[in-house]
Amino acid sequence: MANTPQSKKRARQNEKARKHNASLRSMTRTYLKNVVKAIESGDQEAAKTAYTAAVPVIDRMADKGLMHKNKAARHKSRLNGHIKAMAS
Repeated sequence: MANTPQSKKRARQNEKARKHNASLRSMTRTYLKNVVKAIESGDQEAAKTAYTAAVPVIDRMADKGLMHKNKAARHKSRLNGHIKAMAS
């Protein structure tokens, strides 16, 4: 348990940041899930639209440090590869 005023404040700030980060992480997962659903449905146009919406969100989370930049790049690359594979 936090005893000093400084540690109590840090505990409050950490909890606030944790909730905010959880919200952003959840939003990112939702965007990714929308792309995956569109790919699985076989609708290439919907998949492209969902991918276009998801890319800026993924990049923003990587910039904020919620997701490592390599993980963001990996997600984008794999999703884009699935969308391109739908064309053939």
